[in-house]
Amino acid sequence: MSTPPSAAPAVADLDLAAIDLADPATHCRADIDDVWRRLRTEAPLHHQPDSPEGRGFWVLSRYDDVLDLYKDSHRFRSGPGNMLESLRKPEGDPAAGEVLFMMDAPEHQPLRNVLRKSLTPAIRQGVVDRLAARVAALITERIGGGRFDFAEDVADKVPIWTICELLGMPEEDRPRLLELSRDALSAASTDQSPEDRWATRTELLDYCARALEDKRDEPADDLLSAMAAAEVDGVPLTDQQIILNCYGLLLAGDHTSRLGMISAVERFGSRPGLLRGLREGSVPPAAAVEEIIRWTSPVQHVGRTAAEDFDLHGRRIRSGDIVTAWNISANRDETAFPQADVFVPDRTPNRHLGLGSGPHFCLGAFLGRAEIGAVLTVLRDRVGGIELCGPPQPIYSTFLRGFRSLPVALR
Repeated sequence: MSTPPSAAPAVADLDLAAIDLADPATHCRADIDDVWRRLRTEAPLHHQPDSPEGRGFWVLSRYDDVLDLYKDSHRFRSGPGNMLESLRKPEGDPAAGEVLFMMDAPEHQPLRNVLRKSLTPAIRQGVVDRLAARVAALITERIGGGRFDFAEDVADKVPIWTICELLGMPEEDRPRLLELSRDALSAASTDQSPEDRWATRTELLDYCARALEDKRDEPADDLLSAMAAAEVDGVPLTDQQIILNCYGLLLAGDHTSRLGMISAVERFGSRPGLLRGLREGSVPPAAAVEEIIRWTSPVQHVGRTAAEDFDLHGRRIRSGDIVTAWNISANRDETAFPQADVFVPDRTPNRHLGLGSGPHFCLGAFLGRAEIGAVLTVLRDRVGGIELCGPPQPIYSTFLRGFRSLPVALR
């Protein structure tokens, strides 16, 4: 059983060699930002050794090092996987080398180009327009209605609805897809085991396979149908490629914006002046969206595999080693962001790494930004005040960061 966050030793007394970054409980510590600050200062290339739970791994915590990892696809390979939990297992990730964000050159860029071209302007604009209307309806109907859970009643419903519409998934399937997407990468408590998450991912893959069969029988004007008809260098995508990338899009299309919009409401509720600034124009919505993504860093880390031996910070990384880059630490690095520990809604420039960088920059960044922006627009135009009605509940994950529950009331 992991040590509860409340019983964890103070950061000043913490032995960095003993910290377990593969334990979700570590990331629920109230002082986790102080842990990252110590790592950036004292151990910018930290190593966590092998354990009964899996292989050891390197930890990058400084902004410049994380940015270098994103941009250097020669020394750092994505193909074996990009998430710590699967990289540490002997069998690795079953989708390795097939999903866009787990591919390397030369296969990566042609598939990325195909998926990007499949997101036609007509498909994109239609989804964004309907998104704004849906967000407005979900929030407006709760203004003045007393306490509700913003995470469950609003944020959970927006991104999964949007990515499902983009892919052409039936509306009646979306509640179950939300459960699968959420449970595949995080948990509400310590009760969920790694085996439970693997079973969830298998069910989600099975769903994508059935959806592809349906689209082959009855294609429509959606992304999954476009993928089914797409070719790379004149060769059609295989069923496995389409199914795994559909699976990847369902996961990637949900979490960043969902956790970002929950964090936005928590921030604007904690500081009433932010909402006034948004309404009066001193808080630019586009800049606030970027600061929300930096502040939240919903995807805490990405994993890579070293392709060769090299030295960094006086230590030797060997070919085949797991190297993890922690966005949550890089986005709070004082050398890259003035007042890094302060939420600055009009921060500019804001070169955060919350959407990645380099060849693997988030393909759906436009969608995540639009979803968070739609929430801010409704707050600006229709909400007089946000009352936080209880402490937010964090999710339990090494990969994702944010809140699973946020009780609020809107005036």
